[in-house]
Amino acid sequence: MEKSTNKTSTMMRNILYTFLLAVIVLSSCNKALETDSTRVVGEKNMWNTVEDSRAGIMGVYALTRAALSDNNGHWIYGDVRTAEFVSPKRQDLKAVISNNLNASYPVIESLSDWTRFYAIINGANVFLENVAHVKANDKRYSDNNMTVDIAQARFLRAFAYFYMVRIWGDVPFVISSNEGVFENKPRESQAKVLAWVESEMLRASADLPYIYSDGDIQQPSNYYNEDRVRWGGALATKVTAYAVLAHVAAWNGDYSNVAKYAKFVEDNYGRSGGGYTSVTDLSNSNGFFYNKNTRQMFGFNSDYGHIDGSSTGHLEELTLAEPVITKSIPDIYLPKDSILKYFNLTKDERFSVDTLGQSRFERYFTNLNGKYPIFSKIKVIQGGGTDPNFRYFTSALIFTRLEDIVLLRAEALSVLGDQIGALNELNNVISRRRTAGEASPYTTTDDVLKVIFEERHRELMGEGQRWYDLIRFNKIRQNDAKFNALISSGGIYWPISRKLLSQNNLLTQNPYWR
Repeated sequence: MEKSTNKTSTMMRNILYTFLLAVIVLSSCNKALETDSTRVVGEKNMWNTVEDSRAGIMGVYALTRAALSDNNGHWIYGDVRTAEFVSPKRQDLKAVISNNLNASYPVIESLSDWTRFYAIINGANVFLENVAHVKANDKRYSDNNMTVDIAQARFLRAFAYFYMVRIWGDVPFVISSNEGVFENKPRESQAKVLAWVESEMLRASADLPYIYSDGDIQQPSNYYNEDRVRWGGALATKVTAYAVLAHVAAWNGDYSNVAKYAKFVEDNYGRSGGGYTSVTDLSNSNGFFYNKNTRQMFGFNSDYGHIDGSSTGHLEELTLAEPVITKSIPDIYLPKDSILKYFNLTKDERFSVDTLGQSRFERYFTNLNGKYPIFSKIKVIQGGGTDPNFRYFTSALIFTRLEDIVLLRAEALSVLGDQIGALNELNNVISRRRTAGEASPYTTTDDVLKVIFEERHRELMGEGQRWYDLIRFNKIRQNDAKFNALISSGGIYWPISRKLLSQNNLLTQNPYWR
C-alpha cells in the first residue's frame, strides 16, 4: 500500500501498522499474498482469544478514521471542493477549488485513490470471516459480544461503501477477503451498491446497542471490560446506524425513508446519551470536538491523554493561522464578504455583526478585518488549550450529529410537501443559535427548503457536508444550469487514480474525466 504523505499520531501509527500487516489490503491487481510474510502473526496464532477480536474490530475503526483523515480528505472532499473557501498559496487546493481534479499534485492523486477505503472493507471482511474462531477457542468471548462485534464490522464496511459512492459513483464491490487472492473487478453500479448498503446497515442496526457497558439489552455487560465512559462517542450505536441511513436515503433521493430514519434518531438519541450542542460548546477548544462524547453521533476522536493527535489530518491544519496559532497564512480561508453573506442573521451567536457592521459574536470566525479571516469554529490544540505556539491538534472528525439529522429531516419533510413540519424542524435548530430569548427569524414557509440548506451551510460548516448538500439541493431544485450539467455529466465525482486504472484493465474512468 502506498505510504501516506501525512504523519499519524504515535498511537494511531502503531495501531495501523500492526493491523495493516494483519489484513490484506485490496490493491486492484491480481496477486496472491503469502500468508506468513504479510501478517504480524501466523493464522495459527490469530483469532484465538478475545484480545484478538478486540484488536480486529478496533483495527477496522482505526482504518476508517485513517481513510477519512488522510491528506485531510474528509474536508477537501466536502468543504474545499465547493469553491467557497479560498486558498492563498497551495496550488493543489486551488486546483480542487477550480474543479481541476486531473492536475498532477500528490494530494489530488492520493485523494483519487480508493485503496484506503478497500482496506476498511477488507479489514471488516477478514474480521467477519474469522471471528467465529475466537468464539470457538475462548470461552470468555460471549455470544452477545460476538453479535455486537459483527454488527459493528458490517456497519463500518457498509459505511465505507457509502462514503466511496459519494466520491466516485460506481465502485468495485467486494464482500469477501477471498483468502488473499483478488481478481480484477469492474465497477458496480452505485444503485446496486447503495441498495446493499441500506440493507446491510439495517441488518447491523438490529444488533447494535443504544449504549455500551450500561445495561443495554443488546449489550448488557461491560464491553471488553471497559465502562460506558470509555466507549461513549467512540463506537457505532443503533442511533448511529439510523443517522447514517438517513444520509444514505438522502443521497438516493428517497425522502420518505429520510424522514423515517431521521425520526428514529430524534425519538431515540437520548438512549445513546446524545443531545443538542450549544454554540459555546461547539466552538470551545475543549468543547464538542475535544476528545469524545456521546453527542458525537458518529465520529472518530483523538485522545490527547493517550498521546493521540498530530499536526496533520485535522481541519485545523487547513484553516488556522494567526492569531489562533503561529502560522502567518492559512491554507484556506473564507473571505469577509462571503462570511457576511452566509451569516446574515442578526443575533446569531455563531457569527453576526451589529448595525454598525462590527462583529457581535465571533465563535466561528476570528480576525474578521484582517487580510485572512480565520475559520476558528474547530480549534482543538493539544489538550483543548489555546497556546498559539503549538500546532498539535486533537479534534474529533465528526460525520454526523443531532443538529445535522434534524435539518436532514426538515429537508425531507419539505420535499415531501410538509412545509410546516419542515419549518418546525428548522426552528428547532436555529432557535438554539440565537441570543437567549430571541425568537426564530423564520415564521413562514416561503421557500423553506432554500432556508433549510442555508442553515445547514452555517451550522455544519467545516464538517465535510457542504459539497454533498449542494448536490442534493441542485438535484431537487433543478434551477442551476451549470451545476446540474456537472451532475448529469458525472463531474460531481472524483476521477479514478491513474495508478488504479493502470493496475486494473477492467476499470473505466468516470466519463467527465476521460
